[in-house]
Amino acid sequence: MVKQLVAAQNDFFATQKTKDIGYRKQHLKKLQQEILDQEDAICDALYADFKKPRFESLATETQLVLAELKHAIKNVKNWSEPNSVGASLSNFPSKDWIQPEPYGKILIISPWNYPFMLAMAPLVGAIAAGNTAIIKPSEFSPHTSKIIAQIIRKVFPPEYVTVVEGGVEASTQLLEEQWEYIFFTGSTRVGKIVYEKAAKHLTPVTLELSGKNPCIVDETASLSLAAKRIAWGKFINAGQTCIAPDYILVHKSVKDRLVDGIQQSITGFYGQKVEDSTDFARIATKKHYQELKAMLEGQTLLFGGSFTDDDHYIAPTLVDEPALDSPIMEGEIFGPILPIISYEEESELHDYIAKYPNPLAFYVFSNNKKFQKRLMNQYSFGGGTINDVVVHISNTNLPFGGVGQSGMGGYHGKFTFDLFSHHKSIAKRSTWIDIPLRYAPYNISLKWVKKINHLF
Repeated sequence: MVKQLVAAQNDFFATQKTKDIGYRKQHLKKLQQEILDQEDAICDALYADFKKPRFESLATETQLVLAELKHAIKNVKNWSEPNSVGASLSNFPSKDWIQPEPYGKILIISPWNYPFMLAMAPLVGAIAAGNTAIIKPSEFSPHTSKIIAQIIRKVFPPEYVTVVEGGVEASTQLLEEQWEYIFFTGSTRVGKIVYEKAAKHLTPVTLELSGKNPCIVDETASLSLAAKRIAWGKFINAGQTCIAPDYILVHKSVKDRLVDGIQQSITGFYGQKVEDSTDFARIATKKHYQELKAMLEGQTLLFGGSFTDDDHYIAPTLVDEPALDSPIMEGEIFGPILPIISYEEESELHDYIAKYPNPLAFYVFSNNKKFQKRLMNQYSFGGGTINDVVVHISNTNLPFGGVGQSGMGGYHGKFTFDLFSHHKSIAKRSTWIDIPLRYAPYNISLKWVKKINHLF
């Protein structure tokens, strides 16, 4: 089946229909309307998969996609126009421009933690750029996968966009095919497999991976606000957010106040019995739930630590000063568990941050502008925020993506359009004059060749 789908998309792309701006906008508008019509059903599917609260389903899934659609529909014509650039003196007289064109068929492999948004947001840019696409949603969010497939079937003919559901076998079959571009969101381990498969055909890729994201809180920070914002960003989606703060590095002098503030924020958000709150999600897969439980073994807990096997519930949990060689500090946690580590001198920060290079996100809470600037300039990371967490993802004018071990390529807004476009360079020479200097026999003095070169 996969081979037939791929062949059909090859044939359809060859018709040049997707290069028509009106055709792209038509389908983007249809997708926009279908998501609006199905928004309640999408929220129901997300709740069925891992009890995602309706507010979070709207705020972090459907509305983000609708914002991308609105932005693309408004701007796709301008984005697609040739961009004139200055001509080279060596080509005088000429007109030069850069023309964006679609790659062709795109493979989008999306994860289970934000299963709707992370499937549909890249699709918006792929369609706006004029490509066809096949989406492989995660098998670990089956209800959301099903409604994504329903929406796509209603909006697009399968030779334009289609969904392939299934597990590892389906992903393996798709990765054996040749694509013009692969967009993958998921773990670093699987990202390496995708990259290896793509290399076989020299296929360009975007890898949106993970990272152990530090959150530094110094002694000048506005602590009550920092505590509230950290608690929100860490425990939204039950911590299953690739850009959530993974661990806190807090100045020893304010550690107790920060911990108290986070505890108060958790209780304020979810009540005394978090498991009864309709605003707190569950862990999406049994495997990951068991891994998170295992991380807590032998740790000193400041807050939380309870769990319920029946529905994969793990309470918001604060862990005190874990050892760097403990399982909780080996890799990304990706759940509602937050290690809190104290420091006294700024130099100590490097020992921790350098152990986990190239995080996907980086957060600093401080009112010391020099401290903010030093940290933001010193370390390599995908994206970051000063005095807040997670919110940088919401701005379509900022590219979202990783670096090094946390991924490659950035998207959102026009950056997604550019990501899925080849920007080809074109020079158009005039015919009314032809300067003969470049032609043999080369009678010009070599010293003049060097001087001419400096003019260009």
